Amino acid sequence: MILSCSHISKAFGTDSILEDVSFHIEEREKAAIVGINGAGKSTLLKIIIGELPPDDGDVVLAKGKTIGYLAQHQDLLSHRTIYEELLEVKRPVIELEERIRSLETEMKHTAGAELEEMLSLYSRLTHEFDLQNGYAYKSEITGVLKGLGFAEEEFGKTVSTLSGGQKTRVSLGKLLLSSPDIIMLDEPTNHLDMESIAWLETYLLNYPGSVIIVAHDRYFLDRVVTKIVELDNKKSTVFQGNYTAYSEKKAMLRANILKAYLNQQQEIRHQEEVIAKLKSFNREKSIKRAESREKMLSKMEVLEKPTEVNDAMTIRLEPNVISGNDVLTVRGLSKSFGSLTLFENVDFDVKRGERIAIIGNNGTGKTTILKILNDMVRPDAGEIRLGSKVHIGYYDQEHQVLHMEKTLFDELQDTYPTMNNTQIRNILAAFLFTGDDVFKRIGDLSGGERGRVSLAKLMLSEANFLILDEPTNHLDITSKEILEQALLNYTGTVLYVSHDRYFINKTATRILDLTGQTLINYIGNYDYYLEKKEHLTSLHVAASSEAEKAPAESDTKLDWKQQKEEQARLRKKQNAFKKVEEEILSLETRNEEIDSQLAEESVYSDVAKLMEFNREKEEIAARLETLYAQWEELAE
Repeated sequence: MILSCSHISKAFGTDSILEDVSFHIEEREKAAIVGINGAGKSTLLKIIIGELPPDDGDVVLAKGKTIGYLAQHQDLLSHRTIYEELLEVKRPVIELEERIRSLETEMKHTAGAELEEMLSLYSRLTHEFDLQNGYAYKSEITGVLKGLGFAEEEFGKTVSTLSGGQKTRVSLGKLLLSSPDIIMLDEPTNHLDMESIAWLETYLLNYPGSVIIVAHDRYFLDRVVTKIVELDNKKSTVFQGNYTAYSEKKAMLRANILKAYLNQQQEIRHQEEVIAKLKSFNREKSIKRAESREKMLSKMEVLEKPTEVNDAMTIRLEPNVISGNDVLTVRGLSKSFGSLTLFENVDFDVKRGERIAIIGNNGTGKTTILKILNDMVRPDAGEIRLGSKVHIGYYDQEHQVLHMEKTLFDELQDTYPTMNNTQIRNILAAFLFTGDDVFKRIGDLSGGERGRVSLAKLMLSEANFLILDEPTNHLDITSKEILEQALLNYTGTVLYVSHDRYFINKTATRILDLTGQTLINYIGNYDYYLEKKEHLTSLHVAASSEAEKAPAESDTKLDWKQQKEEQARLRKKQNAFKKVEEEILSLETRNEEIDSQLAEESVYSDVAKLMEFNREKEEIAARLETLYAQWEELAE
C-alpha cells in the first residue's frame, strides 16, 4: 500500500463537505475519484497533498514516496519557452551530464591512483545517468510535448504568452516528466483533443507508478482505471473495476435499495390496513391482535427513502412539429481564415431521426461548421439547404445565445413571453435554479450554470433539429447521463460537436470525422469509428487514381449499405420498444382509473357494472403480462 486515507472529514464553516472518507491506493494502481459537482473531489485531492488540512482523519504516504499533483487551472508565470520549461524538470539529469563531461576532460590529464578514483566515480555517475534515462531525456521531452498536442514549431513559444489551456498542458507535461510515485490529476482531459487524450491514456496505462484521477471523461476512466472511489452525500464507497463496471454495480445497488424500501413501505401499509381492520371489528380479541401488530411495527427499523438518480436535473426534449425526411443538405462548403484553410468542398446530408457527431482535432473547424449552419459565420463557398418544416435549436459552447446583462428569469421571459411567472420558475427549478437564484445575472454565473440555462432554453424551443456545440462541457457525470437519455428519447434530429467519447458512443448513430480539410463518414458510434478509422482514412487518402478508387468506393458503399440496414433494423426495434412502453403506460393508467371507479358507491352497488369492470381488469392484466415479457425481450 502506497497511500492510505483514513476517516477524512472536512467542513468549511457550517458546510460539511466530507465525512469519514476512507480508501487506500496500492503501488501501480490506477484509481478515479468520482461524484457530482460539489461532492468534494478537488478538496480531497488538496487534503492528500497537504494543501488543505483535514478536520479529522489521517493521510499516510509510504516512506520515501513522492506525489505529483496537477490542479484544474494553471497560471504559469515563466519567461522560458515551452521546451525550456520542460527541460527544467530534467535539471538534475543535465547537471549530472555536465559533471560527467567535466570528469572526462579531467581524466585526460590525470594518472595513477587519482585516475583510478576518478574512473570509479565516472562509472557510478554514468550508471546513475543511465538509470535516469539520461541518454534519451531530450527525445522523452519531445515525445511528451507532441503527445500533448504541441507541434514542433510551437516548442519555441514563450510560456507567458500561452492560453490557459496550453499552460495546463505544459504543467501536465512537466508533471509526467518528473515521474513521481503517485500522479494525481484533476480533470486532465479538459484541454486535450481526442488524439492527445488517447496518448495520455496509453502513457498512464504504462506508467510504473500509481495514478489518482478526478475526471468527467467516462471513456478515459474506462480505459485507465481499475478502482473507483465514489463521493456521494459526503461519504465514500470503493468499487473495483472501471467506470462502466462501477456504473452497473451502482445501478444494481440503487435498484436493490429502492426495492427493499418499496417492499418495506408496502409491508408497513399492509400492516396498517390490517390493524385498522382489526380495530374496526371492535372485538377484544381483534383489538389485542391489532395492538400486537402495532408493537411489532413500532420496533421495525424503517429504511430511508433513497435519493433518485435523476433528482439533479430534468430535461425533456420534444419537437413541436415533425420535419421532412431531408433535414439538411450541404454541398461544396469551404472556409478559410487568411492563409489557413479549415475545410473545402465539403458535402454531407442529414436525415430525420439521425444523431450525428462531428469529431476531429482542435482547430480543424468543427465549431465553424456549426456557426455557418446558424448564420453566425459566412462560408467562402458552398450551398446549405434546410428541409421542409425544419426548426433549429442551437446550443453554443460559448453561450453567445445568452444575454450576459439579463437575469435568468428575464432571459426566459423575454425569449418565451407567453410563459407565466410560475411556469418560468418551474423550468428553472428543473435545471437546479431555485429561490433568489432566478434573479442572478447570467454574466455572474459559472460555465456549468450557463450551460444549464442554455439547455433550459433548448428544451423550451421545441425544435426538431438540434445543433449542439460541446453540450457536455462543464456538466457532471450525472447531468451528462440525463442529457444522454434525453437525446436518446428525442424524436427529432441532432447534429453535434463533442470531444466526449463516452457521450458520442452512447448517442451517435453516425460520425463525421473532420480530417485533412474534409469529412469522412462512419455509420455507427465511436467504437465503430475506432474499428474502421484506419481502413476508411487509408481508402480516402490512397484513392489517387480512378482505377484504384473504383473498388474502394464499391467496398465502402457496400459497407455503408450494410450499416444502413443494421441501423434500420435497430431503429425498428427501438420503435417497437417505444410502442410497447406506451401501451404499458396506457393500460396501467386505465387500471388505476378502474380502481378509483370501483371505490364509488354507484359502481360497487351495481352488480352488472362491477362484473364489467372486473372483466376489463382481467383483460388488462393478461395483456400487461404479455407486454411485460415483450418489453423485457426488447430491452435485452
